[in-house]
Amino acid sequence: MNKFVILGGGYGGMTIATELLEKEIPDDWTVTLVDRSPFQGLKTEYYALAAGTASDTELRVHYPNDPRLNLKYGEVTGIDIEARQVLFADKDPLDYDYLVIGLGCVDNFHGIPGAVEFANGIQTFSQTRITYQRVNDVVPYGQVTIVGGGLSGVEVAAELRESRPDINIRILDRGASILSSFPTKAKEFVRDWMLAHDIEMRSHVTLRRLDGGDLYNEEEIIRTDTTIWTAGIKPSPLVEELQVEKDASGRVVLNEFHQIPTHPNVFVVGDCASLPFSPSAQAAESQGKQIVEVMQALWKNDTPRLGQIKLKGVLGSLGKKTGFGLMGKNRVMTGMVPRVLKNGVLWMSKNHFG
Repeated sequence: MNKFVILGGGYGGMTIATELLEKEIPDDWTVTLVDRSPFQGLKTEYYALAAGTASDTELRVHYPNDPRLNLKYGEVTGIDIEARQVLFADKDPLDYDYLVIGLGCVDNFHGIPGAVEFANGIQTFSQTRITYQRVNDVVPYGQVTIVGGGLSGVEVAAELRESRPDINIRILDRGASILSSFPTKAKEFVRDWMLAHDIEMRSHVTLRRLDGGDLYNEEEIIRTDTTIWTAGIKPSPLVEELQVEKDASGRVVLNEFHQIPTHPNVFVVGDCASLPFSPSAQAAESQGKQIVEVMQALWKNDTPRLGQIKLKGVLGSLGKKTGFGLMGKNRVMTGMVPRVLKNGVLWMSKNHFG
């Protein structure tokens, strides 16, 4: 039997699994999905889990129950692309003929001393649970500091304000403003919302080290009770170890079919893939659909014909009742409509609709 293995059950991996099951899989091929967890965590909503406004059961999506899909759980320790094997901590290696690497990302601490030890992340389900506990333990009128004023940092701050009106919240960012990559209209709307909800925003902060509750901005000490890190991501360490071409961000360079050029039997999807746009769930799902098209063509001895991936836009939430969005390149939406749209996207993710 030929073996098609999907490594990682995130947005890209789940899309590939569900799309394959909707189509015809050759009788001489098996499909295996590998993950450490028995369910997909809806990562775009982890900010709500960290703030305590969503329970972990709300953000779980169980993998398809289909006899054509093998589910294998375990901690992956390496990928041997020459031997065509996935290595595990406590299990025998898993052989493959075609492999999809969708291992996601980890926090990028930029080499700042103390960040690993004293900052709390929201990159994995288990990390976010711990972050929630740390936030939950902050006493009334205590201080929570969010490092990073991008989309994740803004959503965490807003959701946390809704969850804990009794605590002090601040966002630190290296740039001149939160949401630096967004149009001015969106930035101003979000900034006004933050000010109206007593969320402190500090720009041009360059952290040199973290020491417990002391954050060192050059020589200034910024005190906090809990620190949440949303200041950048990088590909999984397992991808860092692969001896293949990568871009400046450490993401794997691919051909037009999302394959590693020197190993065309290996696809890379999601945060580990070098794409012409920022990593996102939407990009991973779009990539996943095209990878299924490639495999279907290969199974039919045909040439894949892929179109250009076009992303629909970005949606962000400010609590449960308002939000902001960027549709296309310049169309900014603010208020209740983008929040309702984001709820719709979440519903589709839970029900396997892209």
